[in-house]
Amino acid sequence: MKLSKTELAAVSRLFSASVFRELGSTGQSPLFSRLVAQTKLVDRIAHDLTVGSAFDCAFDLLKESGSRDEYVYRSAITQKIVLGRHSLRTAAVLSEARAGLCKADVVVLNGTSTAYEIKSERDSLSRLRNQLESYRKVFAAVNVVVSDVHLDDVLSVAPADVGVLVLSRRFTLQTEREALNDPHRISPLVVLESLRSSEAISILKSLGIDVPQVPNTLLRTELHRLFADLEPAIVHDQMVSTLKRTRSQSSMLDFVQSVPASLRASALSIRIVAADRVRISDAVNTPLNVALAWK
Repeated sequence: MKLSKTELAAVSRLFSASVFRELGSTGQSPLFSRLVAQTKLVDRIAHDLTVGSAFDCAFDLLKESGSRDEYVYRSAITQKIVLGRHSLRTAAVLSEARAGLCKADVVVLNGTSTAYEIKSERDSLSRLRNQLESYRKVFAAVNVVVSDVHLDDVLSVAPADVGVLVLSRRFTLQTEREALNDPHRISPLVVLESLRSSEAISILKSLGIDVPQVPNTLLRTELHRLFADLEPAIVHDQMVSTLKRTRSQSSMLDFVQSVPASLRASALSIRIVAADRVRISDAVNTPLNVALAWK
């Protein structure tokens, strides 16, 4: 079914952090109620269905709209790669992971580090060259996930070691070019910029390097000095091991599996505490006719 521009914008906003955080904070989302009314979802699904069913219906409309947004691509990566090929018990997933002055949309840490940059139909490619240059200094494997609209341009811009995946109209990820896994090309100093000080210290200790006791104002300078002398591949491997521990989402596994498939990308990308998870689980099981009265 063809969506108007107003409806398309409202459907996109249903999957915004604002709606998800409202559900986590109070178990209700007045914004959800308003957006559902704007999208006319109530005319497309039965009122005795749940909030979760409304999200799934909205997502089906969004992914078939002909103008898929970043969330559709993030969901494809989440469903097909993060949860399809890996396990939250053994892999860590980072959203908006810093690399230099850029942030990679999704990064998976398993035996190595793999970054995914999304370029949807709505995105420009103007920043792609700089983004990929930054990601290749931090992550061993880098991929761009694109629509067929951008495919030829991305293949010409992306370095030969960068993988290219296409999100098909059937919501499948097709590999146009495999990413090369090369931890030797990373820059230890750029990696350092993406780490918390405690994580950087943990990496050094694992390598048998003691960090001198210095005032906090001088700590980053001291870390910079120490990281400058390290071998890239060694730093990469220790980064993966450390971040898999410090940023593990294994405790999220049951929650992620409990929410509708359309919300799993949000569940993994938006920071929420345990109490919020309970409220979100209750909210998505709320009958839609009850949720439409949320104010």
